[in-house]
Formats: sequence, structure tokens, C-alpha cells
Amino acid sequence: MSKPEHPTPVSNLPDDDMQATPRALVRAAQRAREIAARTGTPLIISRAGRIIECPVTRRDQAASGTEGSG
Repeated sequence: MSKPEHPTPVSNLPDDDMQATPRALVRAAQRAREIAARTGTPLIISRAGRIIECPVTRRDQAASGTEGSG
């Protein structure tokens, strides 16, 4: 398995649900990338305060080693 581009954030809050939130957000983002690649739709993301469309292809997913997971 390849190393993720960004490390999973860590919650310092004491609540168990809040401890699980960062990992859940990472999984949700990955799932959004997989669906975008499969359906040929761009991801809409906010980067540096700007809303941009990010095209995702199956080739991008295969290169990141995540195609077929989930």
C-alpha cells in the first residue's frame, strides 16, 4: 500500500466520535475521488479560498493505488 499524500489529521478532542472524525473525512474524500473518476465528473474543491473544478480520471486513481477500494 502506498503512503498517503498527506498524513491523516489527528483530533485532540476527548470525545470518541471526534477522534474518529478526521479518518472519516479522509475516507469520504477518497470515495468522492473514486466516484468522480468512475462517472467522469470533476471534483469541486476549495483551494486557497477559491472554488475550482478538479478533473479526476481512472488513470489518476490507478496511479494512486486506490482504484477498486471501498
